[in-house]
Amino acid sequence: MQALSFVKRHGIVLASARGPVPALALEIAGGPIRGSWWSHPKSQEIFHALSALGDSPDVLTCRLVDGKVTFVHRRLWPALVRLAGALDRKRLAWVREEHTSSGAHKVTEVPFPKWVPAQVQAAAARLSEDAARVELGPAIRAV
Repeated sequence: MQALSFVKRHGIVLASARGPVPALALEIAGGPIRGSWWSHPKSQEIFHALSALGDSPDVLTCRLVDGKVTFVHRRLWPALVRLAGALDRKRLAWVREEHTSSGAHKVTEVPFPKWVPAQVQAAAARLSEDAARVELGPAIRAV
């Protein structure tokens, strides 16, 4: 399974948590995961897929849905920006996870709207609020 194709198809995807949108880890595992996905037999595949999405310029990694790690495909960024005034801006920060040379895990955030490209801002301005809500679907009702 290609992680980017999964996010592109669904638009908004949780990394591993259960919620109102699909979860990539559960998709890779083929069903529910008991405990942490790190202990699942497909943990390496899950890790590589999550890492690939985190590195993709076409996927926003944020904490949009229920404060959990959420991937948003680029095609939905204008709708997300259009509704930003009704959302918790902290949940719209671009979260970047890095593994340092010492092996430590480092999380940095690019605050909203600093990460938003000008063409996305322009596209957002052309969208109505209702159209943006329809595009974002069940994910937006969860925030």
